[in-house]
Amino acid sequence: MLRPVGKYDVAPTVAAGLIRLARDKAGLTQSELAELAGTSQQAVSAYETGRKEPTLPNLQRLVAAAGFEMRIRLEPIDDHDRSLTAFIDSLPNDVRAELEESQRRRVEEARLSRIRGR
Repeated sequence: MLRPVGKYDVAPTVAAGLIRLARDKAGLTQSELAELAGTSQQAVSAYETGRKEPTLPNLQRLVAAAGFEMRIRLEPIDDHDRSLTAFIDSLPNDVRAELEESQRRRVEEARLSRIRGR
């Protein structure tokens, strides 16, 4: 079951994250973006929650309606995340738990700071 996606939740797909980021940066509601892009608020919501995946032309149109352009390029694969995951997995359970708790606290502090406007 899909749960509602809040402004600061991790986006379920890359397209969802790009649409939400463009909309948020432009200060638009889903309805406003939909009107500018010539689609419905329900379609924007479905894309942002990952219920639907836009085609590349539709993604570009939505991002452009928010006043941005997408630039796509090919880069060599960066295996930093895979290496970091392997390192963390190699740590003893207590050390890993400490790191995860520390990260959870930092994320929560950052979230509260954004909410409070600091």
